[in-house]
Amino acid sequence: MEARSSRELQARNYLEKHRIMDLLTYLTSALLFFRPERPREYLISILERLRIARLSGVALPFFMDNSNIASMFEMLDSSNKGSISFVQYKEALKTLGLCTAEEVLKDDGHGVTFDKFRNEVKTTGTIDTSKRISPLCDTAVLGQTLPVLKEATVWGR
Repeated sequence: MEARSSRELQARNYLEKHRIMDLLTYLTSALLFFRPERPREYLISILERLRIARLSGVALPFFMDNSNIASMFEMLDSSNKGSISFVQYKEALKTLGLCTAEEVLKDDGHGVTFDKFRNEVKTTGTIDTSKRISPLCDTAVLGQTLPVLKEATVWGR
């Protein structure tokens, strides 16, 4: 029984060290967001771009257009109130890779409108490949209109 527990702990440590679950979350999110016709080729292209970004250290632009931003906001605003909660807002920014779990955002007590959401997404849209990010910030945009990382993680190290 202890050998199994030790192997599980080693496996968990390995996955955490190399951020495998973060990578899988990112790849899965991109697949579900874009639903490409050829998912394998799509995943390969994302991995190639992540590798190039990591090797070059170049910040990649965040290409999320207004229709993608509006779609995301509409999904969050399922009751069509015209605003989302602060918690939804922060989680969306994390999902897009535009903030880290450690970042403190000020909650003014009011809902977040589409305009505020759109402006935040557009003004923070750069992928900095020289830094690591926290686990929840793993979906952002790599050279096309798709989810990508604000700060690309050096996976596999």
